[in-house]
Amino acid sequence: MAKATEKAAPKGTRSAEETEQIRVALVERRDELQEEYDRSLSEITALQRERLEDSAGDDQADTGTKTFEREQEITLAHNLLERITQVERALERLGEGNYGWCERCGNAIPVERLAAFPVATLCVSCKQLEERR
Repeated sequence: MAKATEKAAPKGTRSAEETEQIRVALVERRDELQEEYDRSLSEITALQRERLEDSAGDDQADTGTKTFEREQEITLAHNLLERITQVERALERLGEGNYGWCERCGNAIPVERLAAFPVATLCVSCKQLEERR
């Protein structure tokens, strides 16, 4: 039981232990995404070599299909890189003490939203407003 003279922590502040748990979870997620990204780049490189070696005699449809597949693979890799950037930004915000607070209105982002989407930078209301635009 806390002494009457002790002040309660301000609303919305986290303990060092909670902050560390969030940081560890974000670092783990970033590392997972980085591994997936690295693996994706290796696969793209290997497939590119294979396609170059196996392109003799391709007609327009074959060439178009290979181009489409390559573009899809590059898009997926780019999306992974974007997600890595989002996690790194969340880590920066955590270090600055801004993690969990809406960048637009300054209100706390609900814990449920952060649990589902740890890199959220907007509260639900602000995100809905952004999506309507």
